[in-house]
Amino acid sequence: MTDSVSTTDTRGLPSVVIVGRPNVGKSTLMNRILGRREAIVEEKPGVTRDRKEVEAEWQGREFLLIDTGGWLSGGSAIDKKVSRQVERAITEADVILFVVDATVGVIEDDNQVVRRVRGAGAPVLVVANKVDDAGHVDGVWEMVSLGLGQPYPVSSLHGRGVGYLLDALTDHLPEVEPSVVEAEEERIFSIALVGRPNVGKSTLFNRLIGEDRSITHDMPGTTRDTIDTVIDTVTGPIRFLDTAGMRRRSRIDEDTEFYSVVRALKAVDGADVALLVIDSTEGITQQDQRLAERVDAAGCPVVLVFNKWDLVGTEDRKKFASQIERKLGFLPDVPVHRISALTGASVEKLMPSMTNAIDAYQQRMPTRQVNDVIRTAQQAQPAPGGARVLYATQGASQPPTFTLFTNRGLPDHYIRYLERQLRDAFEFGATPIKIRVRRRTD
Repeated sequence: MTDSVSTTDTRGLPSVVIVGRPNVGKSTLMNRILGRREAIVEEKPGVTRDRKEVEAEWQGREFLLIDTGGWLSGGSAIDKKVSRQVERAITEADVILFVVDATVGVIEDDNQVVRRVRGAGAPVLVVANKVDDAGHVDGVWEMVSLGLGQPYPVSSLHGRGVGYLLDALTDHLPEVEPSVVEAEEERIFSIALVGRPNVGKSTLFNRLIGEDRSITHDMPGTTRDTIDTVIDTVTGPIRFLDTAGMRRRSRIDEDTEFYSVVRALKAVDGADVALLVIDSTEGITQQDQRLAERVDAAGCPVVLVFNKWDLVGTEDRKKFASQIERKLGFLPDVPVHRISALTGASVEKLMPSMTNAIDAYQQRMPTRQVNDVIRTAQQAQPAPGGARVLYATQGASQPPTFTLFTNRGLPDHYIRYLERQLRDAFEFGATPIKIRVRRRTD
């Protein structure tokens, strides 16, 4: 799988990476620069764990803004993974914003980060954050001792000084060829990985994009935000979104996790295809069913992925077909894959299913063929009460949407019958289709 994909920078824009130890206000600074709440922010360390990339602009200059987790010396296994992500982002940066907490001053962990940004070869701007009033300005000059030049006092929370910081930032951005920035953007399809916590979404995400991008760990809730990456495939660019694990609302007792779920649901609503990842060792749970209903209601195709299949015994494997039919039978004719994201077994089979779903999602059928299918369906099974479809057309795609012009109202069961006929005739597979009925008034 990794041989056929490669990560790409969004539109060839220069990258600006925000780094620093935990809880110095990196995500707040990102939100302030963007002018919206994009990154999850909470007053405790460790909320940001994965890199988050978003396009930003200042005074006509566009760049890719990258928020990172807090760098720590030592720490737990997951802290070390986060720190490795930070170090990798530093090596790929065009400009580095090194954030220090002005209310605390320079501590040893700040000096450790300095040692890493010095060797990056990119310009470094020291951001003295949390200068919320004049009383904190004097502490800014202690940061000159870092040896990285003049610090920029800002208050990410209130916006104080951020404009001056961005003016300095744009002076350090490398020039981008106009043809790169001004080129018309190609339609990029989005594929969201959704599922309960700890089913292996981030491991699968990393396997699909060919690099260790999301932090993976055997602790539920590791992914706190929606992380996306555009990769080039043989069928064109595709955006993969790794979402936070979704659980029942009654079990969400942290504000951070609540906002993670909100972002995950937003990602599903905007996705073209959803990979619903289920832990094969636990079977299809009630929460899996609810997630499937939520994804299906969003109107995007669903691909079922049973992860950790290598850990399922022979007898349990025999039960899965009936379990899928019994618990997820409400889904359309969805592709089903049994994989191991950890070992990579059968992961290569996902891409054909996803590309087929995308093709069906944007498919548009000629009006003549649509009417032939409807005419044949009505001849085989006429609608009750003398109702009849006079004319039919596909008015839109993504998802395919059909409008039926009738002489009177059609009952719901007959509309579902016509939907099945259209789905079978045009091989829509897992792609949801919409039916609109317009009654003739004359």
